[in-house]
Amino acid sequence: MSELDAPVTALKGVGEALAAKLGRLSIERVSDLLFHLPLRYQDRTRLTPMGTLRAGQEAVIEGDVTASDVVKGRRRSLLVRLRDGSGIISLRFFHFAPAQQQQLRSGVRVRAFGEARAGATGLELYHPEYQLVPLRQDGSEPPVDEHFTPIYPTTEGLHQPRLRALVGKALGMLERDPGGLPEVLPETLRQRFALPGLQQSLALLHQPPPEADMEQLDAGRHPATRRLALEEMLAHQLSLREVRLRIQQDGAPTLTDGRGLQARFLTQLPFALTGAQQRVLEEITHDLARPAPMLRLVQGDVGSGKTVVAAMAALAALESGCQAAIMAPTEILAEQHYRAFKAWLEPLGIEVAWLAGKLKGKARLDAKAAIADGRARMVVGTHALFQDDVHFQRLGLAIIDEQHRFGVHQRLALREKGEAGGLTPHQLIMTATPIPRTLAMSAYADLDVSLIDELPPGRTPVKTVVVSDERRPEVVQRIERACDEGRQAYWVCTLIEESEALQCQAAEVTSDELTAALPALSIGLVHGRMKAAEKAEVMARFKDGELDLLVATTVIEVGVDVSNASLMVIENPERLGLSQLHQLRGRVGRGSTESFCVLLYPPPLSKSSRQRLGVMRDTTDGFRIAEKDLEIRGPGEVLGTRQTGLAQMKVADLERDADLLDSVSAVATELQGNAEASSVLIRRWLGDAAGRYGQV
Repeated sequence: MSELDAPVTALKGVGEALAAKLGRLSIERVSDLLFHLPLRYQDRTRLTPMGTLRAGQEAVIEGDVTASDVVKGRRRSLLVRLRDGSGIISLRFFHFAPAQQQQLRSGVRVRAFGEARAGATGLELYHPEYQLVPLRQDGSEPPVDEHFTPIYPTTEGLHQPRLRALVGKALGMLERDPGGLPEVLPETLRQRFALPGLQQSLALLHQPPPEADMEQLDAGRHPATRRLALEEMLAHQLSLREVRLRIQQDGAPTLTDGRGLQARFLTQLPFALTGAQQRVLEEITHDLARPAPMLRLVQGDVGSGKTVVAAMAALAALESGCQAAIMAPTEILAEQHYRAFKAWLEPLGIEVAWLAGKLKGKARLDAKAAIADGRARMVVGTHALFQDDVHFQRLGLAIIDEQHRFGVHQRLALREKGEAGGLTPHQLIMTATPIPRTLAMSAYADLDVSLIDELPPGRTPVKTVVVSDERRPEVVQRIERACDEGRQAYWVCTLIEESEALQCQAAEVTSDELTAALPALSIGLVHGRMKAAEKAEVMARFKDGELDLLVATTVIEVGVDVSNASLMVIENPERLGLSQLHQLRGRVGRGSTESFCVLLYPPPLSKSSRQRLGVMRDTTDGFRIAEKDLEIRGPGEVLGTRQTGLAQMKVADLERDADLLDSVSAVATELQGNAEASSVLIRRWLGDAAGRYGQV
């Protein structure tokens, strides 16, 4: 075993307490120090004459102390005056010991590093790092640093000098034993992108020489950074493919029947399937007929008819003698699916069970019994479905809606429910959050992707208008007119400072204001702090047309389907991501009436907010919106931080490094056959998380 594979406690001076701090930064082995890269750099490679310094500039200066005094002001401070041949500058310390004043006395020579700021005596360095400069025998001065100084991400109680020293030790070990970190990227690939070797890249990123291109380093475009980004993306891709291979080695039920039930189901529907729905169904049918588990992601914009496709897939499982389950992230959405599946499948003689957190007592026991003995062939629920006390008789198909709301672990936990019968269920994952191709290639490398890229006929695109809050009274009148014409409307209150309590309070205040302004209308309120039963009751009243206007927080983002609602007002839209705004907007325009979405913003808007709301106004194409969202907010935000593995990339940035993705995919395919190289890469970049990730 290489020294680099040893735990960090093998390094001199690293005891349990320091190891615990390093552990908080995911540094457990010596080699992890090498992959803990700097956030930025300081230039301490040259002395700057004091006369040339500007406020805001970081610099190393050197001069003779001309005065050292304790100054009384609002706060006591030690003020040390330094002079070189070009000017004078002050060092100011608010926290100091008497010995420090003695050390920094008149006549000594001092070298200091810090940021120059305008102060009471002109330019000052506050609490700079400093050292006394002894003249050498030959009259020369000690040299300045040979490379840029790295500033690392750190944690409480762990200071930069300590981290730099530990990384320096790890770099020394790598120099002595380059084989401890084997080179895994094929030479041809490194040549194509002009990428340096692994050891060279790490040495440069931890200790860049003065001639290194600082702009490139800061922007993450330096060849050394690109080299590591490509390797990290490759490790993530390989780990996801491993998960896929592992699952596909398990046997799955071949679900070849279904045509009888599907034909009867289609005759009930008041519309014909679109070409896109038929194409995606063919892809699913092909997967279900194979003895390996299907792992397919169906993306479709809001209202494209994914639920009908899911029902058709479920019927193939049911007619083949298996059970099917659909899991949704919220009780509101799960309940809506339950009502839809009950209306569709009970006329075909199929019992549909419902399981969610709010189901208690005898009703819950009855539902669990029906699922366990197979009476309930179709099961709908929330994450309550994969709790330990829920057992399926023969689960053949697991459908997960709005996948990005669940972690990968949760999604794969449902598959274990089918393993009691010795078979792994097929998985169909649906999302109305369009995922840009770059993200799909990385985050969902374990899934085949299908696209429903066509809206059903008769759906009218929603018109979006961006309106200043100063015109609020006009917007309220607009709601009154729409409701007078027999339509319904939503008023959405978005997040306030990330506080759910304040958000709910804002919704309550808005509801009161609108009730006072629109006394003739029947107004309902839904927010996250209400009990699930209360929320469901208000939603049902809105759906049945008893309420004209629904004031809500973003809990209505997913899955509420009221075809008579034709107007939505979203307050403070600049606080939401574009994909979330698009989801909300998808709640209107579900019938044939012309529908509107009003984005009501508080002026003035920042340039980027104006740009984002402009995208919403100009397009209803979910994929264009998702690409823009990725550009503006980055991958972790777009997918939701619970998407395991993705947001935690250390070096790679999916937007910045998107041009590497095709190569990453191709190399992953090449390396899949090389188990040793794959496992080296996965362990190097994902550490022990890789094992946990692969076992789910």
